[in-house]
Amino acid sequence: MQAATATARRHDMDSLRALAMLAGVVFHAGLAYSPMVQPLFPTADRGNAVVVDATLWFLHLFRMPLFFVVAGFFTAWLVERRGLAGLFRNRVRRILVPFLVFWPIVHLALTRSTLHAAATVEHPSPLLQWVAQGQRDGELPGAPLATGHLWFLYYLMWMYVLVWCLRALTSEPSGSAAPAWARVLGRLAALPGWVWLLVLPCLLTPSLASVTAPHPAPESLLPRFWAFGFFGPFFAWGYLLRRHPETESRLDRNAPVLLVGSLVAYSAWFFLVSGRSVEQATASSSWPVALLGAFVSVWMTSVCLTCGRRWFGRPSAPVRWLADASYWIYVVHLPVLFAIQYRLMDLDWGWSLKYFVALALTYAICLVGYQALVRHGPIGWLLGGRSHGRRVASSVPPVPST
Repeated sequence: MQAATATARRHDMDSLRALAMLAGVVFHAGLAYSPMVQPLFPTADRGNAVVVDATLWFLHLFRMPLFFVVAGFFTAWLVERRGLAGLFRNRVRRILVPFLVFWPIVHLALTRSTLHAAATVEHPSPLLQWVAQGQRDGELPGAPLATGHLWFLYYLMWMYVLVWCLRALTSEPSGSAAPAWARVLGRLAALPGWVWLLVLPCLLTPSLASVTAPHPAPESLLPRFWAFGFFGPFFAWGYLLRRHPETESRLDRNAPVLLVGSLVAYSAWFFLVSGRSVEQATASSSWPVALLGAFVSVWMTSVCLTCGRRWFGRPSAPVRWLADASYWIYVVHLPVLFAIQYRLMDLDWGWSLKYFVALALTYAICLVGYQALVRHGPIGWLLGGRSHGRRVASSVPPVPST
């Protein structure tokens, strides 16, 4: 029974990873209609609404934390099956190589489409106006070399290195009962669920307090310590869940209370953040804002894990297909989305219709491209780690996608 459990596919984790990726498209598309980032976003539209901010920033607080929990879970799963050497061989192919291949392509595509939009859009965003002015004056600086929306791949590789370092530094001679890292995980897993749910947000607060609110994406090639301090504990949480699955049931019992608590905490967070001046918005978060954001991040991540186990625990062919496609969709969606939204900026449509059209077209183009060009080819093998040419029966589950 234990061996079967060790190799059983976790359909809920696959589904949660896919939802986190697909929700990223919703988030990035919505930023064009967000009053909060209107001065800073390239595709910022004339139409916007506070309801977009209220929805997007709630999603923002737990979407990537949830992703890193899933990533940590599958990291532990890979180490169990293949060891550290096998982990790195797999992650280099599945994470590092796609990052190195797609990063320059995405960067070039976004730069070209933005320069073209600055020269052609009749109702440009403030940022496009600045780009157009720089083009006219011949003083436009080059686009900064940053990881963009692929920053999570960059940080995943750093976290795999940290896993190797921690295991190497805390390993025990052969024959000892358990290595030090395993004993630490065991002690953490033995803590009551309420301790995790109250202490973990407090540990995350200093990292959020060191950056603006809402927290930015750590896109710089120079790793940001706050990103390790915020996303790293979620990665460790996922690693612990794989090593000690008994901790899951303890958190499940708290899901309804955590959902209500998250909504209350987020209401206070949004009230404090949305009422700031421009100067306050560009400064580091206040400690109350950071603490509230940390509680929402931890509690909603726990709620999502519970919902995933309840709703996505069984295999489903459509969900499996969408989960396979989600990595490709997230990697390539931003150039597609921006190209569409630049064209929508001059149309006299309401923001909600533009939002829907941008989302629908982006998903459609990416999904059709996945099925027609990616799924059965070398890119599909690179991103998905397995061939979909024909179905082969096997009792061993495929390597996870995160």
